[in-house]
Amino acid sequence: MKEVRKRFVRYAMLAVFVLLLGILTIINATNFTMAATDADIITEQLADNKGKFQDGEKSASSAEAAPDHFVPGRFGPMGPTSPETGFSVRYFTVRFKGDEATVTAYEIAAVTKEEAISWATSLKTSKSGTGWTGGTYRYRTYTRGEASYVTVIDQGRELTPSYRILVISLIGLAFGLGISFLFLNYISRRLFRPLEEADRKQRQFILEAEQEFKIPLTVIQADTELIERENGPSDYTTSIHRQVNRMADLTKNLGNLALFNQNEAPVSCSPEEIFRQAADEAAPILKEAGIDLTMEWEDGIRINAQPDVLRRVADEILENISRFSVSEARICSEKKEGRILLSASNGCTLPDGTYDNVFDRFIRLPNAEGKAGAGLGLSFVKDAVHQMGGRVSARVEDGRFILLLSL
Repeated sequence: MKEVRKRFVRYAMLAVFVLLLGILTIINATNFTMAATDADIITEQLADNKGKFQDGEKSASSAEAAPDHFVPGRFGPMGPTSPETGFSVRYFTVRFKGDEATVTAYEIAAVTKEEAISWATSLKTSKSGTGWTGGTYRYRTYTRGEASYVTVIDQGRELTPSYRILVISLIGLAFGLGISFLFLNYISRRLFRPLEEADRKQRQFILEAEQEFKIPLTVIQADTELIERENGPSDYTTSIHRQVNRMADLTKNLGNLALFNQNEAPVSCSPEEIFRQAADEAAPILKEAGIDLTMEWEDGIRINAQPDVLRRVADEILENISRFSVSEARICSEKKEGRILLSASNGCTLPDGTYDNVFDRFIRLPNAEGKAGAGLGLSFVKDAVHQMGGRVSARVEDGRFILLLSL
């Protein structure tokens, strides 16, 4: 349940991150797009007059240049078409006619005329006709008559608020994620507390039920054997043995579901050693079933896990092999992309396809009809692997049932 709560926080944080990132991206993209549009309007005005503002825009008084609704002492119309634009824009224009390059407009202090000519020369062959250069400079190339022009305006002062908004957005994103994490962590504890308590009680009930089932099953088994010694076996005693074995398997699987001890810290262990030990103990059963088991292990593989849990995983996989394998089975491991892949495969009679539903509780595939089991073994395997931070999958390929554990 703690792992479920952690996943809830992670997914909720991911949703918050995507939402905030999307909103801030739209705001900043729109802001920079508007700044570029304003700059293009200004360069287009300059292009209409061969790279400079109309003489009236520079020489007229504020009263003459202002619109009729202009009130002295207040701000006039804002934006790139404002009457004040010609007085505030820093720009230069270079005209190219033949081999001659001439600076026809020069209203900028950050660039010398020689640098302006050199800069314009590198831009005049631009295919786009307009764009950004030098970070904060917007340029436009155009032709008027027999001459070509390059106009460059400095938008640094206009872009400064945009960059400030970008920085503020990044700070706000980090602050928002931090606050969201604290809030979600607090809420998740309160939200999952009843579920964690219910899960604890469920595990406790399962453990107690397992212990309570073992005693009567042992008595029934012993009494049945006593009856057989006195009167010989019969169909009735055989049926009792069969049902007792089924109940014993179910009891063991119930114990598996409650096995995880959240207080027991994982340790570094070798899955090869654990699986080989389990295979040695299962060898008589596999031999009786006529199953040839081969194991291939990559050297030096170790994982962090609870050894008891990993041993139960090995037991369940081997038991699955002994019950459903046709004649041969194979267990192998390899390291791939930073993870350990543990696969168990055996021949089967199922059609090819994906069978991930085999990990659900009480699910039995068509080839399990008439065979012992309650459909809880692989469910335990899935829970154990998820506890170790891994994933499981199952499929049938070319007549082989393949169980893959990614740890």
